[in-house]
Amino acid sequence: MGFWSRLFRDKLSLAGLAIVLAFFALSILTPAIAPYDPSAIDVDNILAPPSYAHIFGTDELGRDVFTRMLYGAGISLKVGFVAVGIAVIIGAFLGAISGYYGGWIDIVIMRFVDIMLCFPSFFLILAVIAFMEPSIFNIMAVIGLTSWMGITRLVRAEFLSLKERDFVLAEKTIGASAPRIIFIHILPNAMGPVLVSATLGIAAAVLTESALSFLGIGVQPPTPSWGNMLTQGQNVLGIAWWLSFFPGMAILVTVLGYNLLGEGIRDAIDPRLRQ
Repeated sequence: MGFWSRLFRDKLSLAGLAIVLAFFALSILTPAIAPYDPSAIDVDNILAPPSYAHIFGTDELGRDVFTRMLYGAGISLKVGFVAVGIAVIIGAFLGAISGYYGGWIDIVIMRFVDIMLCFPSFFLILAVIAFMEPSIFNIMAVIGLTSWMGITRLVRAEFLSLKERDFVLAEKTIGASAPRIIFIHILPNAMGPVLVSATLGIAAAVLTESALSFLGIGVQPPTPSWGNMLTQGQNVLGIAWWLSFFPGMAILVTVLGYNLLGEGIRDAIDPRLRQ
């Protein structure tokens, strides 16, 4: 049974995939389907509850919450994909070098990984952001630069196993260079666990971006983000519950979708489940 057959057989994985694809489609189609301008102020509809005209209500400036959530989805997913992309590039490169060469190179890289893991990731991100101007680009870079350690360990472990395989020994016999063996022959075969880690990492990046924006050091208003929408909603939670409820549910559903998909991918590539 192939990878896709095993993945599609799992109903929870399919649910996760459907959620991921739905939010991805919404983020792409936002300019076409958003009913209002996300920054349009309407003083006649301040804190209006959900209605036919504003299905998720309006905020303290009369802006449509549904529209702002659509644009916020694009921000959150962009942060997730770019941050994880940075982490995968760094982690895969260092893990490949460490696992293939071994020796003192392996010792130096893995001790550096151990040092980085000693720092709580979120507090490390807070410390770095405190010295930088809050912006979406800085958020993506900082999250990516502080979340590569797990991928490094995964790739290193795969390389330690794969570099002793016959196809690698055959390449060495015919005189293939080390970079060719590492990046053309071994690394593609070591990316299965990385795919799982990357999928789960997107969920973690979305949560981190939302937390930073909630604290006021992430995506800055008036740019809509699910995190800063939660911040705006907490001050009027007693009279405008929809300002916190809908962005909170969006974060919950998105993270749940990526986690379900990641678990499904992990089960699908697990050799013990192959028939």
